[in-house]
Amino acid sequence: MKERPKSITVVCWCLIVSACIFVISGTTSINDPMVQEIMSKSQIPPSIQYVMMYAGLIITLVCSIAMLKGQNWARMLYVGWNVLGFIIALTTSPVKALMVPGVIIFLIVVFFLFRPKANEYFKATETA
Repeated sequence: MKERPKSITVVCWCLIVSACIFVISGTTSINDPMVQEIMSKSQIPPSIQYVMMYAGLIITLVCSIAMLKGQNWARMLYVGWNVLGFIIALTTSPVKALMVPGVIIFLIVVFFLFRPKANEYFKATETA
């Protein structure tokens, strides 16, 4: 197996840590009146929003661990899930400006996931 690029290691561990932090912060914000007010303005019921949030966090964790092992499907699933999430958020979110930091971070992650060395790493483990 080809050696994993350091950028993949850093990105994946950042995703793992941030997903764990968001599980905690998302769970503690369930009873926050401001969060409830913002969520109630969406076209999607808050209960569905929470299901989507936790599903996304689980997908991020699973994909990050699999990407550390060189699994290309995980890279594609991570990108696909996030693109789908941004499309849903663009069409339903009452506060679209809140999406800007997430989109910027996502684009940075995608940049590192699809650099030439990363492509070689995922391709090498795919054929091994």
